[in-house]
Amino acid sequence: LDAKSTSIQVVVKEGGLKFIQVQDNGCGIRKEDLDIVCERFTTSKLQKFEDLASISTYGFRGEALASISHVAHVTVTTKTADAKCAYRATYSDGKIKAPPKPCAGNQGTQITVEDLFYNVNTRRKALKNPNEEYAKILEVVSRYAIHNSGISFSVKKQGDTVSDVRTLSNASTVDNIRSIFGNAVSRELIEVGCEDANLAFKMKGYITNANYSVKKCIFLLFINHRLVESAALRKAIETVYAAYLPKSTHPFLYLSLEITPQNVDVNVHPTKHEVHFLHEDSILERVQQHVESKLLGSNSSRMYFTQTLLPGADCSSNEVVKASANSSAVTKGSSDKVYAHQMVRTDSREQKLDAFLQPVNNPLSTGPTEVTTEVNAGPPEGAVRPQDAEMADVSDLVEMADAQEDTVMPGGLSEGGHLPSDTVPSRKRPREDMDIEMEKDDTRKDMTAACTPRRRIINLTSVLTLQEEISNLAHANLQEMLRDHSFVGCVSPQWALAQYQTKLYLLSTTKLSEELFYQILIYDFANFGVLRLSEPAPLYELSMLALEDPESGWTEEDGPKEGLAEYIVEFLKKKTEMLKDYFSLEIDEEGNLIGLPLLIDNYVPPLEGLPMFILRLATEVNWDEEKECFESLSRELAMFYSIRKQYIIDEANLTNSQNEDSDSGSTTWKWTVEHVLYKAFRTHLLPPKHFTEDGNILQIANLPDLYKVFERC
Repeated sequence: LDAKSTSIQVVVKEGGLKFIQVQDNGCGIRKEDLDIVCERFTTSKLQKFEDLASISTYGFRGEALASISHVAHVTVTTKTADAKCAYRATYSDGKIKAPPKPCAGNQGTQITVEDLFYNVNTRRKALKNPNEEYAKILEVVSRYAIHNSGISFSVKKQGDTVSDVRTLSNASTVDNIRSIFGNAVSRELIEVGCEDANLAFKMKGYITNANYSVKKCIFLLFINHRLVESAALRKAIETVYAAYLPKSTHPFLYLSLEITPQNVDVNVHPTKHEVHFLHEDSILERVQQHVESKLLGSNSSRMYFTQTLLPGADCSSNEVVKASANSSAVTKGSSDKVYAHQMVRTDSREQKLDAFLQPVNNPLSTGPTEVTTEVNAGPPEGAVRPQDAEMADVSDLVEMADAQEDTVMPGGLSEGGHLPSDTVPSRKRPREDMDIEMEKDDTRKDMTAACTPRRRIINLTSVLTLQEEISNLAHANLQEMLRDHSFVGCVSPQWALAQYQTKLYLLSTTKLSEELFYQILIYDFANFGVLRLSEPAPLYELSMLALEDPESGWTEEDGPKEGLAEYIVEFLKKKTEMLKDYFSLEIDEEGNLIGLPLLIDNYVPPLEGLPMFILRLATEVNWDEEKECFESLSRELAMFYSIRKQYIIDEANLTNSQNEDSDSGSTTWKWTVEHVLYKAFRTHLLPPKHFTEDGNILQIANLPDLYKVFERC
């Protein structure tokens, strides 16, 4: 390390007793110095007497090579940058055996030690078995590898092809900790660092947070880049951790202290294993305070890394968790007892009072745009539908006695948010042939499209294929979980918590809602109502807004924004008929957007995403192939309709006055998520199999496991 090498390779045989070879690519040793390399008190680290007062190198006493040469056969091969070849010399008892011989070699130095303690039999017998000695070598090298992150280290047994410790020269300190101590440590690290000019010291390093604990403390302490021990510092830091970690568990610590060399005495221990320094108590107190402040900041949350456990999957403990229906059916005399840790204490059929109290505000949109719903019952009089679409007659129209009764939509949701008892979806309901109830009131002109008494039956092969793909990819256990879940609450616009039986799940509202709207678009293809915009939205202005957004990825090479916006308007105007007929996406002759599809009742998409949707509609949809066109267009619409974090007001970033104004707004999106989206997930979403693997549905707690934790406490 003192020779400024960037690569150090160690090869060991029989724990170092038979053979140790250390090779570097540093500056090398000059040929003239090879004669005295192994003599006592020979060092190149000290130039003048005053250097003894501020030692910053690893070796300075000139004893290591000398002492090794008395108890082993030492060979040194070295080459400097300006030398034409390398030189090799062998040593015994501190003296060179023969003049250095020229040989081939790389720049740097290779020191080989063979037959350690061949002439001191008692000392050799005192050494432990080779495996333990090798483990100690690995420990020392791995710790120096973590500290010297810009240098490549490798340690292996002679004859092995794979290194037991290997770090790369371009790896960071955290990367080295990960490769040596594992991912469990590296992902819980907190960076620490402080300095004090009065005490003339700097400290940096990494410590684990309160999520990580092991039975034995791992403490890597470097003072002025030298691996040392300090019982006082270890005790001071462990005292801090005692308040955060379970009893008899310890943290991982890597600390590097740099203290002015004049204040450090490195010569108090024969192996330099311990050092003394001035102001020791003050420095320890300062380090202790800094570690405590960092731990306080990291203690506000706990992270859980779990693999998704699906409902119905076998538990590792082979425990069978009984559902609430089963537990209620247990007879008095039955021996099949349900224990407390297996009891389900919620019922997914229960309703909350606020389900009946729909917020007055527009659920998601924070803009001023008003939306009214209109019917898209069928073609205008005289218009002819395509051959593939037929009109299905209504088998029966039920006249409802009370005008307050809920009106059922094809989306399956009623205006009041209920599901009618007679609605059984195939994906919860038969979509094509379902009898639709409606309120028979000729004066009602603003009836939603979902109430339309006629339903087009779509026989397009591409749409039927897409429907089949969705049903083939459906995961039955996930569907059961979503059907019978109990909603716990919104973590954020992106995430929500739900309970199923004795497990708590974290669900990605964004991805689930996107999948829901995609499936509605495919299954209810060409059967949508219209959300009529109160003011037409010019496609040109929407396109310009989207191109101004960095998310669009526009560069000057793409041409002027105005030209692109005009192209988008003209392009979409050509597609107006198809967009209106199949997707209820209405664009007038002037190039204004005037209507959006109504996918589920009581839900308006976040209109802040409209500009980017228009841009992606023109650029990301495959307009050439029928099936790919319908699929990509439905995907883009679904993404636009889904709940997305960037389009929901973040309550945390608002001032007090803004907070008061948006209180109702924040409650409306939460109400919409719970009482519109998650209610729709129960009956209409066929969750695809990839949701089990991509982190969109994660199990974060399990009642039987929690009982085990609290029993230990």
